[in-house]
Amino acid sequence: MNKLPFGKKNYQWMIIGFTIIALGFTLMSLDKTEHGFGFLGLTLGPIVVVVGFALEIFAILQKPQENN
Repeated sequence: MNKLPFGKKNYQWMIIGFTIIALGFTLMSLDKTEHGFGFLGLTLGPIVVVVGFALEIFAILQKPQENN
């Protein structure tokens, strides 16, 4: 039997994390100040990206539940 390394919940958390990372980069690109040095480019966007990466780490380290 070919078992996947992660469970269904792990993959769901990974998709959520990737979506949040993409949202953070989108927020950074929406900053209209010169060179992106406004609130979106320097504060909010990077915080959202870090939260997304933290979710990715959580998704990888979470032990998959076995379904019998």
